[in-house]
Amino acid sequence: MGYVTTKDGVEIFFKDWGPKDAQPIVFHHGWPLSSDDWDAQMMFFLAHGYRVVASDRRGHGRSAQVSEGHDMDHYAADASAVAEHLDLKNAVHIGHSTGGGEVARYVAKFGEPQGRVAKAVLVSSVPPIMVKTESNPGGTPIEVFDGFRSALAANRAQFFLDVAAGPFYGFNRPGAKVSQGVIDNWWRQGMTGSAKAHYEGIKAFSETDQTEDLKAITVPVLVLQGDDDQVVPYKDASLLQAKLLKNATLKVYEGFPHGMLTTHADVINPDLLAFVKG
Repeated sequence: MGYVTTKDGVEIFFKDWGPKDAQPIVFHHGWPLSSDDWDAQMMFFLAHGYRVVASDRRGHGRSAQVSEGHDMDHYAADASAVAEHLDLKNAVHIGHSTGGGEVARYVAKFGEPQGRVAKAVLVSSVPPIMVKTESNPGGTPIEVFDGFRSALAANRAQFFLDVAAGPFYGFNRPGAKVSQGVIDNWWRQGMTGSAKAHYEGIKAFSETDQTEDLKAITVPVLVLQGDDDQVVPYKDASLLQAKLLKNATLKVYEGFPHGMLTTHADVINPDLLAFVKG
């Protein structure tokens, strides 16, 4: 574990576990979490002999709580700073939710041009764009994201608790098996970060048009989505991702929620491993 300082002077925290000569699997977390959200996947791939790397996005987790740069361009540049610092090659980049947007921008702008990326995975991811626009009529209305901002600014602690206990993991569904530990861990990760970074990150994950990023990617990409995702509507996201990407494989899990990497790690981890090995 350590820190890398970006070109604009931001300290980014990262974890780097496993054999340094093994193929790297790089994980990109969702909003408003940290690299800790990947514990189940990092331990799984570590046990299979891989080098596993994950960083905390600027303003999140243990990275510096800077005032500026909470946008997809800086997120991708920060991810590149970690990859360059560790000289990662032949890497598989896996992103969840906002982290999927970060992966798409990183691979298109840095990873492929530098020859560092072998494959990528987008899990319950935000590209190409979440917000409803004239060109994206099936998107989520801007009023929903304005509501997120208002709730965060008014009482971030309660808002984060409500998200984790409700739609994120599908714990608001009838008969759901609720884990208080999972809820508490989501809340803990969120509250470790910066309110300003989280507030401005809502615009980054909802309004960034990543159509061209997806079109530019040529490496194989696995697109995973749950069809009961209450955060990122899968028909608007994963189906469009698969259509725009040049070399995509789409898999949709029946009944799985947005946070399925945690709730259904026993199902998804083997699928990730099969794609990495394939």
